[in-house]
Amino acid sequence: MAEITAAAVKELRERSGAGMMDCKKALTESGGDIEAAADWLRTKGLAAAQKKSSRTAAEGLVGVAVAGPKGAAVEVNSETDFVAKNDQFQAFVREVTQIALAEGDDVETIKNAKMPSGTTVDEALTNNIATIGENQSIRRAQRLEVSQGAVIPYVHNAVEPGLGKIGVLVALESDAGVDVLEPLGKQLAMHIAAAFPLALDESGLDQDVLERERQIAMEKAQESGKPAEIIEKMVEGSVKKFAKENALLSQIFVMDNKTPIADVVAKAGKDAGTKIVLKDYVRFQLGEGIEKEEGDFAAEVAATAGVKK
Repeated sequence: MAEITAAAVKELRERSGAGMMDCKKALTESGGDIEAAADWLRTKGLAAAQKKSSRTAAEGLVGVAVAGPKGAAVEVNSETDFVAKNDQFQAFVREVTQIALAEGDDVETIKNAKMPSGTTVDEALTNNIATIGENQSIRRAQRLEVSQGAVIPYVHNAVEPGLGKIGVLVALESDAGVDVLEPLGKQLAMHIAAAFPLALDESGLDQDVLERERQIAMEKAQESGKPAEIIEKMVEGSVKKFAKENALLSQIFVMDNKTPIADVVAKAGKDAGTKIVLKDYVRFQLGEGIEKEEGDFAAEVAATAGVKK
């Protein structure tokens, strides 16, 4: 059997929101496989359907920038939060975000692009690493554009204008004025920051994710002992509920807790006397999906759960 480490317990706890002892048991049951352990916790009702943890695993900054019907978001990572407060690093992220806005969101293209200083982005990055003394990297970028309308930016808890740990872009296609689109886009962006949709609509959800949900729902339903036809209905209902809750247009607006986002957009268009279409969105949360050791917390886990570090 695989050794159950404190680091593995810690990661599973952060991902699932379950207790440390439950996480240890789940890892033991799954032979140390974190993905399988997360699913085990959910089948036992010990974890939320999807933990939207704000405890991200890397430092740095997310930058957002817009210019009329175009917008770009970039994530640049560093080793510590101290670097994210550095003026040189912040200026670099701003410039890289502007380059993504102009050149597109391919990271290699961005790295080869010229900075205002005349050096390439990659050369500037190497210089930053040498002068600041910490490893840094451009992790990802995404650009949105509409044929007519606006892309509206939002940074949750911004450390500086356009810079923070959660960056959102909302692309609204319409001939409505900015006086209509900007406040609507801001509210939608705040919703996206809080609700963490996985796709614009249900058709855009990853089929592998849906299949995984189906398997989890099947395991839960089978424990009920109900007839096969009832189990199938339970499973389909569970998957449909997951899809509805994780697709942006069908999510319930966090501002009123009752209106689907699609209806919020439709009403805004009706009030403005012209059609408004939510074409796309971007949500970058700093460090999501990246692992980083946190020794003190691992020691706490080890002491509590009785496992090796």
